[in-house]
Amino acid sequence: MKVDGKHFRSIWLDEDGWSVRAIDQRRLPHEFVIARLTNCLEAAEAIRSMLVRGAPLIGATAAFGMALAMREDASDAAIDRAYAVLVATRPTAINLKWALEEMRALLRPLGPAARAAAAYARAAAIADEDVVINQGIAQNGFAVIEAIAARKKPGEAVNVLTHCNAGWLATVDWGTATAPIYLAHDRGHNIHVWVDETRPRNQGASLTAWELGHHGVPHTVIPDNTGGHLMQHGMVDLIIVGTDRVAANGDVCNKIGTYLKALAAFDNGVPFYVALPSPTIDFNVSDGRAVPIEQRGGEEVATMTGRTADGRIETVRIVPQESPVANYAFDVTPARLVTGLITERGVLKPERMALAATFPERMASAAE
Repeated sequence: MKVDGKHFRSIWLDEDGWSVRAIDQRRLPHEFVIARLTNCLEAAEAIRSMLVRGAPLIGATAAFGMALAMREDASDAAIDRAYAVLVATRPTAINLKWALEEMRALLRPLGPAARAAAAYARAAAIADEDVVINQGIAQNGFAVIEAIAARKKPGEAVNVLTHCNAGWLATVDWGTATAPIYLAHDRGHNIHVWVDETRPRNQGASLTAWELGHHGVPHTVIPDNTGGHLMQHGMVDLIIVGTDRVAANGDVCNKIGTYLKALAAFDNGVPFYVALPSPTIDFNVSDGRAVPIEQRGGEEVATMTGRTADGRIETVRIVPQESPVANYAFDVTPARLVTGLITERGVLKPERMALAATFPERMASAAE
């Protein structure tokens, strides 16, 4: 996608041919900083600290982290060590484990001399595959938006509500939930996005709004609790969110607060779609109750970071010092509340049969 007219991916191989560049999402929207990762531990810390975030991007970063590890030490022990370090960084997003298992399966049969080159090639391929997948999501989701636009008055905007950041910053390019939005905008449709601020890390206000604005997509940032009001007054035509893991039965695990949006959508007859790449499907998990829910540090809730009137970036505490804080990072939306799953192979019913029939290779690999 574009930042002020210039194309960027969220992660890419540097000009030196071995180090990895990534947009530091912790610094947005106030600073646009490109980080350089030079070893496996730096890649792991980038994932853990949310320098990079979003399930597809986490997977791509982990793949590059394995490549960086092989550059330094291509032994069997190094493969196992890199895998262990990277897989422990974030527990909820299944793309992380998927990418690492792809890398490990590739590298194990090779001799040490061939491992680094093979690792870099596969990591680059995983990144490129993510872009192609997201382009497919864009096409299939665009059909949903186009159908809604056809029912509206000429020139009337299609209003989409999204939660968290499932944009190109959360993937390698295009995004998942935002991919159909970008395609609709680029094809000249009048589209407007309600952007949930998405407490506690404010990925909507900080990241989704930033990328939509720099690409020229009309949008409005709203407090998380505003969505239900907008739906009651007919101001939301559809909701599109992303996901970090989809269970075999179609239950969806996504950023905390997604479940509440789905309940409000169900009560008001607003279509609720989830956009996902196929590596996010986990056939090893029968339903959403079995998905591990990450609990992050309380400081993400207790503090906020922003730019002051004189230009300084400061972090301030907004919770009483003595008050305990709980920070559940994700929740599960039951399949019964999901209108459809927007994938690279079509818009599916949120149910096991549809997922298995559309992605039989994913189901087969889970059974191995």
